Amino acid sequence: MVEQLTYESILKVRRMFSSLRFVTSLALICLAMTVVSQAQEATQNNVKLGDPELTSGISGKGVLTVEEIKSWLADEQNHLVLSPSLPLGLAVGEKQLYIPEDNPMTRAKVELGRQLYFDRRLSSNNTVSCADCHHPEDSYGRGTRFGVGINGQMGGRNSPVSFNRILSKAQFWDGRASSLEEQAIGPIANPIEMGNTHLNAVKTLTGIEGYRLQFEKIFADGTTIQNVGKAIATFERTLVTLPSAYDLYEPVLSLRKAFGEDLDDLEALEEDDPVLFENYMSKLKRSQSNPMSESASRGREIFFTTKGRCSACHVGANLADEKYHNLGVGMEAEEPDLGRFAVTKQPTDRGAFKTPTIRNVTLTGPYMHDGSMETLEEVVEWYAKGGFPNPTLSKDVKKLDLTAQDKKDLVAFMKACTSKLPKVEQDRLPK
Repeated sequence: MVEQLTYESILKVRRMFSSLRFVTSLALICLAMTVVSQAQEATQNNVKLGDPELTSGISGKGVLTVEEIKSWLADEQNHLVLSPSLPLGLAVGEKQLYIPEDNPMTRAKVELGRQLYFDRRLSSNNTVSCADCHHPEDSYGRGTRFGVGINGQMGGRNSPVSFNRILSKAQFWDGRASSLEEQAIGPIANPIEMGNTHLNAVKTLTGIEGYRLQFEKIFADGTTIQNVGKAIATFERTLVTLPSAYDLYEPVLSLRKAFGEDLDDLEALEEDDPVLFENYMSKLKRSQSNPMSESASRGREIFFTTKGRCSACHVGANLADEKYHNLGVGMEAEEPDLGRFAVTKQPTDRGAFKTPTIRNVTLTGPYMHDGSMETLEEVVEWYAKGGFPNPTLSKDVKKLDLTAQDKKDLVAFMKACTSKLPKVEQDRLPK
């Protein structure tokens, strides 16, 4: 009896352990599948801004057909929320990256925004789109002193660039729009710019099946002017500058500052510290593919020191502090543009305008909020003389002791901050 019970007990225990192993194995398999699935999803959701795949539009040629749009919308991958990162140079501002919680980035929304950005049907007479004042061929500025709207009407300010907006919250020269979403729909109803009404713009889009299908799939409440703004803003957040000569040079300079003369004898360095040698050589090789000139290197030193005082405002990943300053530009007029003051009503904001980026500045003239300066040389001269004296002139604008060569070097450095932008499909729009 004892032997029988013992045998039966042993069988029970074996069955229990066998079941336990099966359950454990099943759990491990499920866990592994979950990890793989999460890894795949993370790979799909993580995107590097500047990748042309994001802005190349729905594949194909010619006018976008309803069938092509339906096929695009049916792919659930296009509706996954994206987690964007920034390219080299801008990446130092990763913490500054801003996407509102109520407007997450998806491929479908980027594509819808791209279409709207280039579509002149958003204007009252089908002649002006967002791109007409912020065009890819002009580095998303326009090359005119003032923005030109419907019927050739001119505004009173220069068109600011629409790249690197993912690093910025308030928009326009005076910061009157609290978000990129708000900014995107402002020009539609501006009588000088697109001359439309929000109501009529929405009516137009609702009457275009390709747009209606996209709005209904992407947004729970379909086609609204707020959703127009969300889509355009999402597209604009993908427009970022790629690494410039300045960006490629900075990692080399950082290593040289840290290790000094140790980097001069490369043979000894390779023998003594092969890891540092490989790190330095890889960065040096990349920098040499688009090198900074000696003049630009000197200009960099002037730019970031008290000699030039440029980095008092032009600082951070986008070389712009996102603040408002009075430089004295236009303040000699009887009735000057008061800029930020019109928004805040704070006396200290009289004549203050938002700091523009130095990135791609060689491609985005004329300069200043009123487009009054044709060249970067004029801009440097303005700062060198200390601007135009007025009661609210920025404390950071002071007369500079610069030689003629110093001024040339500053311009050379600004030219070294020029880079490419992602390729964007401009023509494929819904019928």
